[in-house]
Amino acid sequence: MNEANGYAVFFFPQALEALGEAIKPYLQEGAIGAHVLCNAIDTSGSLIEMTMRGNTGDSKLVVLELMVPVSMVRMIVSTQSDELFGFGPRLAIDPLVVLPAAGAATAAVEAPAAAAASAGVQGQSGQPPVASTPAASTGDGDDSPEG
Repeated sequence: MNEANGYAVFFFPQALEALGEAIKPYLQEGAIGAHVLCNAIDTSGSLIEMTMRGNTGDSKLVVLELMVPVSMVRMIVSTQSDELFGFGPRLAIDPLVVLPAAGAATAAVEAPAAAAASAGVQGQSGQPPVASTPAASTGDGDDSPEG
């Protein structure tokens, strides 16, 4: 598994026996067992599609697609070497987000004292605020508090 990016596909022994000589040019032997190194895989069907890139004898790029039944595959190992992956230290991100200034189209917000005065609050005197809208009618002709 010397490639930096890709997948190592391992097969069941019975699958290697059934595939015979046809799979041997693509197999890599190693301490971890016989496997196929590929650049991309597609496991979305009854066949696993393995895409391999290589060079011909005259240095031309060739792309091979090898497909085998899903039941033949024992395990797929990702050989991706992404340095940002894992439990390494992360940079702290400042949670304070600076919002843009309000434009001329934005309505001004009233100050708390001005808003309280317009609502009829008398401050600390203990008087209840004055309602600014009339009571809603129930529609039955009887607008008394008893119903």
